[in-house]
Amino acid sequence: MKKILFLLIVLTGFQSILMAQSAISVNTSGQGDPILFLPGFATPGEVWEPVIAQLPDYQSHAVTYAGFGGIAPVEMPWYNKLKTDLIEYVKNKQLKKLTIVGHSMGGNLALDLASSLPENVVKVLVVDALPCMREVMMPGVPAEALAYESPYNEQLLAMDETAQSSYLDQMTKNMISNPQDQLQVKSWMMAADRKTFVYGYVDLLKLDSRPILSSIKAPVLLLVAGQPYGTDAIETMKKQYEQLPNKRFVLAKDSRHYVMLDQPEWFNQQLKALLSQ
Repeated sequence: MKKILFLLIVLTGFQSILMAQSAISVNTSGQGDPILFLPGFATPGEVWEPVIAQLPDYQSHAVTYAGFGGIAPVEMPWYNKLKTDLIEYVKNKQLKKLTIVGHSMGGNLALDLASSLPENVVKVLVVDALPCMREVMMPGVPAEALAYESPYNEQLLAMDETAQSSYLDQMTKNMISNPQDQLQVKSWMMAADRKTFVYGYVDLLKLDSRPILSSIKAPVLLLVAGQPYGTDAIETMKKQYEQLPNKRFVLAKDSRHYVMLDQPEWFNQQLKALLSQ
């Protein structure tokens, strides 16, 4: 009986640790007005290092999400934990005059923070992020129809290293132009916690940020990847961001999804111009 009680105490304590574990890890550098850098899905905060190196007069906060970049995973649902912990981070650090730069899913989180913390967030740069991916990728499919447990997800979870490598080869080639950058992003994705990679993407597909857009006060610069869809990409974005009051679209005509990797100088120019406004 004593052994059973001891085991229950240990397990309860372990569960409490898991529940208390933060869903984000943040690397801070520099001094000045704060910039929060939010990477895309399965990408660590490290992806922003070349950009941060160009901003010595700002305090940069580069975020890595649980399950990626060597950060321990957290229980599902995952996305809402990221949002909650990011809001708490901004509040606890008392970040004022905050600019948020978010790529892909990081762009969705940037919108969440701008809506939730209007007194903190003064500018937002969203890099190739749709408020509702599901509407474009799975038109007509309601969020309720998506579940963690599915035959397709089971296949992804069971994938061996060779199959995963081939799968990610195709994915990164579609999202990035430079072969060296493709390999880097692929290596980050290969190292990701598999359950977070699979189930976290379900959270992302369920997401619809459109209802919060009208509440965002900060100006938002939206960089849209021009490859492979050209100006059609901007038209899709304009429809989804219709309710966002203070916005400006700029097409990165020679870029795929990872704009900051495909056109680093151009990207830095866009960010610095936003910061100077």
